[in-house]
Amino acid sequence: MACFCEVIGFACLVALLMSFSNKAPYQLKLAIFAIGSGAIVLVCMPFMIFRPKDYRNALIPAWSCRQLCKALGVTMEVRGLENIRKDSGGVVLINHQSCLDLCVLAHLWPVVGRATVVAKREILYLPFFGIGSWMWGTLFINRSRKHDSINALQKESKAINERNCKLLLFPEGTRNSLETLLPFKKGSFHIAVQSQCPIQPVVVSKYWFLNAENKTFRQGHVLIQILPEISAAGYTKDEIDSLIKETHNVMQAEYCKLSQEAKAINSKKHV
Repeated sequence: MACFCEVIGFACLVALLMSFSNKAPYQLKLAIFAIGSGAIVLVCMPFMIFRPKDYRNALIPAWSCRQLCKALGVTMEVRGLENIRKDSGGVVLINHQSCLDLCVLAHLWPVVGRATVVAKREILYLPFFGIGSWMWGTLFINRSRKHDSINALQKESKAINERNCKLLLFPEGTRNSLETLLPFKKGSFHIAVQSQCPIQPVVVSKYWFLNAENKTFRQGHVLIQILPEISAAGYTKDEIDSLIKETHNVMQAEYCKLSQEAKAINSKKHV
C-alpha cells in the first residue's frame, strides 16, 4: 500500500507542477497522463487477479485517475445523478473527444452501477493499461472485422438483462473536438433494441482548455450531464434510424448548452 501511495503521489506531484504553467508542453502533459495512468494500473494489478473481469477492479484505478486529472489542473463536475437507475441494465452513450475521456469514465464508473466499457482492440496492447482494462471487464472489438464486432456486442447485450449491466459506448466511433457531434454508429442502438433496454445519454462539454492544433493544454473545468433515459422498448431493427435521430438530437442540444456554460467557466479561469 505504501508503494501504491508513493507512485500515485509522485505522478500527481509531477502533474501538479506542470499544471501551474499554461505554456507547459502539450505533448509532455499528455505523456504524464498516459504514463501516470499506466503506473496506476500496474500498481493495482496484483489486487485484480483475485476477481478477473470484474467491474469492481476499476474502482481504485478510477479514484486514482480522478486525482491525476485534478493534479493536471482539470476538474470535472457530474450532474444528473438522479437519472441513474443502478438496479437495471442499459446502454450508456457518451460523446468522445480525447484520451482525457478516461477521466470521464473514472467519474462515471462508481455511480452508474455494474459497468462494462466497449473499446477498440488496440487498447488491449497498451502496456499495463491493456491488461488492466481486460481485468475490469472491458469488451474489446476489432473494428476492421464488423461481423466479429457485432457478434461480440450481441453476446454482451445478454448481460444487460441477465446481470443488470451498463454497457458504456462512444457512439460517434472516433474522437471529435468539433462544436457539433458526429453522426452516430448503429452498433450501440442494435444492442439497445435487441435487449429492449433503455439508453442513458451522457453528454460531456467541449474541452475548451485542450487544443490539439495549437498544442495547448491548460487548466480547465468539464461538465458531465447524465440525461434521463430514452426507452428503446417497442423499437424494432427497422426503426433504429428513428431511435438514433431522437438520441442524437437530445445529446446535440445538451452538448451545445453545456459547452457554452463550460466555455464561460473556462474563460474566467484563463483571465
